[in-house]
Amino acid sequence: MTAEVHADIHAGVHSDVHADVRLAARALARHALVHAYGHVSARLAPATFVVTPAHPLGQVTRSTALVDVALGEAHDEALPAGALPEVRLHQAIYRARADVGGICRFQAPAVMALSALRRTPRALHGLGAYFAPQPPLWDDPALIRDPERAGAVAAVLATHRAVVLRGNGAVTVGPSVRAAACHAFFLEDAARIELATLGHPAVPYTAEDAARRAGADAQLYARMWEFLLGDDLQEAR
Repeated sequence: MTAEVHADIHAGVHSDVHADVRLAARALARHALVHAYGHVSARLAPATFVVTPAHPLGQVTRSTALVDVALGEAHDEALPAGALPEVRLHQAIYRARADVGGICRFQAPAVMALSALRRTPRALHGLGAYFAPQPPLWDDPALIRDPERAGAVAAVLATHRAVVLRGNGAVTVGPSVRAAACHAFFLEDAARIELATLGHPAVPYTAEDAARRAGADAQLYARMWEFLLGDDLQEAR
């Protein structure tokens, strides 16, 4: 996504990063992309970010205090109070990807079901094209709670918009937390289509088809963000 598109996503609205993290958290819960677990973060500066605390994302409110986290010079540097151990994964991704401004960690049902088959969704429809030819799979069901494993997952993510964690959900990234939340919805919808076509001769998009369909369209992202928010008016904008 280009810098222009990133700017356009926030056009007409002053982007408060803390507010956007809370809104994205509730949006993931509203659309059944998380249950009791999951976390959302956004970069504040090159070496710092904020992340949701250890609460169900649907219960994150305007008054919920987010946790400030530094990337840290040492990978094994202690996390701040209130940060979940899996925040190590956010740290590793932000370190590896200067282009990432937001991260969503979630357990959407269709993505989870496919991952149990050691599969990730192919680009079978428009929203799946954003991950063409398909997102990588981290083939280990253990939680990512240490710097070494977090770094390894970030390496598997590489330059993709998502990485699927076998039996453990997925991670999506974007230039902002708004974009990362949109990608979470896109990924689950792609997994839904993949499951619906199992056993049938589905036709994946070609590389050219996917590139055309997944162009960085600012209005597409803005419309999806509006859809994800629904009637959420908890944040003062």
